[in-house]
Amino acid sequence: MERKEFLRSLGAGAAFALTFPCLQGCSKDDDNGDIVETPTGIDFTIDLNSTEGAQLANNGSFILKNLVVVVKNLEGNFVAATQVCSHQSYDQVRFLTNDGGIFYCDVHGSRFALDGAPLNQVDSNAAKPLKIYNTELNGDILRVFE
Repeated sequence: MERKEFLRSLGAGAAFALTFPCLQGCSKDDDNGDIVETPTGIDFTIDLNSTEGAQLANNGSFILKNLVVVVKNLEGNFVAATQVCSHQSYDQVRFLTNDGGIFYCDVHGSRFALDGAPLNQVDSNAAKPLKIYNTELNGDILRVFE
């Protein structure tokens, strides 16, 4: 094989090796989570002394349970919202401590206040509120319900 042919074959192989992972990164398989319906009939409890509940010990912490984001906000109060974004129904809503504590969906950047009110508009459609659930603390048992 001549030097020119060797370099040409090396260049094609290197180009393939560099572009193949990039093309895979453009797929939307599971990168954005799942599109699901907002859960209804929510009514569950979390024992704050359990392993699951211990994750809510600090202000600003959250857990995901039954498609619900359960939060101990920055003031130490419990708040719960659907994990399903009102923009396009992806199950990617999480809690961020930014701006005093907000709900955020990283798929398209939707942001919501702790009462579910939309804080931004990510496309030409009117922003819709995020579903918020009731919380009730009785001793070390946190109830999340509609």
